[in-house]
Amino acid sequence: MAPLPMPSTEPDGSAVLRVLSYNIRSMRDDTAALARVITACAPDLVLLQEAPRFFRWRKKLARLASASGLVILSGGGTAAGPALLCSLRATVERTEDVLLPLTPGEHRRGLATAVVRFGGARLGVVSCHLSLRREERYEQGGMLLDRLAALGTEHVVAGGDLNERPDGPTFRRLADSLQDCWATAPWGAEHTFPPADPCRRIDAVFAGKGVEVLGCGVPLGHPGVTGRDLRAATDHLPVLAALRVPAAV
Repeated sequence: MAPLPMPSTEPDGSAVLRVLSYNIRSMRDDTAALARVITACAPDLVLLQEAPRFFRWRKKLARLASASGLVILSGGGTAAGPALLCSLRATVERTEDVLLPLTPGEHRRGLATAVVRFGGARLGVVSCHLSLRREERYEQGGMLLDRLAALGTEHVVAGGDLNERPDGPTFRRLADSLQDCWATAPWGAEHTFPPADPCRRIDAVFAGKGVEVLGCGVPLGHPGVTGRDLRAATDHLPVLAALRVPAAV
């Protein structure tokens, strides 16, 4: 497996980024293994789902960021689970945590959002964790697309735990408007759940049409990422994407 490009800023102001999407199950598993996986992927942006959101959640998330050589960008308890981490390459323009409408008897869902710059590139970012209920999930997919549009950036990236396979209506709705990065430039492995015997792709990274996808997939075989750590870290496998984002006009 050829390695993904390393993060860089190019002479024309465009930026090569690594984006990691990862459901971390409230850090209830092996947090040292989790930090090792994140660190080995060398991401510029980490789109988390099921980040800690109850007792001392900020401290737990800060410890994970520090152990991974990153900083907290947005989300966590204030977004009902989704969160964003970033490297020090990022210049943060703004962030917003968004709570989605609550369906009685269901989990509260939300979005962690930000607008960031890397070199001359400007990027809108959203992390999501969609509903287990088909109808609610489809509505949330539309809200995700609306929120991306409202960020006001030419280029966007979104990722998360969709709780749905690529042939599902919500996944297709997102892939019709955005690039499904795995389908565009497959790299690594495809399936993300369950980690011991992955057979479903329910986690994904999406990019706007103007973003060049250089490779995307589960980083099995990536230097520093071991199968043992992936199985110990949480109950999902991560999705790592390398993207080239053009400089802002």
